[in-house]
Amino acid sequence: MLYWAFLVFYILVCFLLLVVVLLQQGKGGDIAAAFGGASSQTAFGARAGATVLTRATTILGSLFMLGAFALGIIGKGGGGSVVSGTASPPAQSKPAPTLPTTPALPTGTPPAAPPAGGSPPATQPQPQQQQPPAAPGKTEPSKPAPPPAGGAGS
Repeated sequence: MLYWAFLVFYILVCFLLLVVVLLQQGKGGDIAAAFGGASSQTAFGARAGATVLTRATTILGSLFMLGAFALGIIGKGGGGSVVSGTASPPAQSKPAPTLPTTPALPTGTPPAAPPAGGSPPATQPQPQQQQPPAAPGKTEPSKPAPPPAGGAGS
């Protein structure tokens, strides 16, 4: 209720400020001053009208600025969020899979696919290197080294 009453008052101040500014006399930059008719636009007298209109402009301009500031504060209405009315996403039912601790190393370069036209490639692929055979007494694969016991931060 207070907001709407203040808004009506602010609109009235805006219209009055517009009228008062448009009623003011120019500072001698009009076309009549160029031909020597400087006193042709004296509607409210030579000096009294300018003082009343200048004072009204000052008061209405101050009310305009203070009113804009007050309406900005009153109209804020709280810190709502853009997504305040939406539902939250459902919780995950299972944990995410863990990554392996040791990276898998490729054994060699993959063979190049033949081109679609059937012509041989411009460069020949490199032959794959053979790994040396395992020692005769060992039948199980080598195991990676365990991580250090102290941790990274100690």
